[in-house]
Amino acid sequence: MARGGKAKNLRQRELIRYLANNPLLKDEELAGLFGVSIQTIRLDRSELQIPELRERMKTALQARHPVRSLGSDELVGELLDIEVGQYGVSMLKITPEMIFRKNLVARGHHLFAQANSLAVAVIDAEVALTGSARVLFKLPVKAGDLVLARAEISSRKGHKTIVKVVSRVKETIVFEGIFTVFALQEEENQ
Repeated sequence: MARGGKAKNLRQRELIRYLANNPLLKDEELAGLFGVSIQTIRLDRSELQIPELRERMKTALQARHPVRSLGSDELVGELLDIEVGQYGVSMLKITPEMIFRKNLVARGHHLFAQANSLAVAVIDAEVALTGSARVLFKLPVKAGDLVLARAEISSRKGHKTIVKVVSRVKETIVFEGIFTVFALQEEENQ
């Protein structure tokens, strides 16, 4: 009994971690990751008071802090969660219009725009601009894929903020970027 309890506790801790990184994982996908039944995942979620996917999506859409640096229509992708000044999560569904006809791979500027706009959105300033970006396109993304981007502030020094963005399709990293974002102050008493 004790061994099973340890395995269950470990699985539940991992379940919390997986869903923190990707709240859109389905029970079927989680069951496959852990090598357990879907019912076991549902029981774990129930014990941990983690809602089903539909409820997680609704909750994620209700941002706790308003984005100051972007207008609501300027973010590329759908904002799922944000803690301005700390982190943000967005989702972008790759549509047929976003891919190259020749090879059926998503155009890179869509992934970049999602990551860049999310990096700017997490900055707690009225005006925030990207100064530089170092990006890696790790794997191709196809039509129908859901790209989940997570931006986290790595460091701050004055008006300069370093934001790391990691984009995944399911659990696979497809894009990584380090963005240097500058918060601009409005001129006082000119």
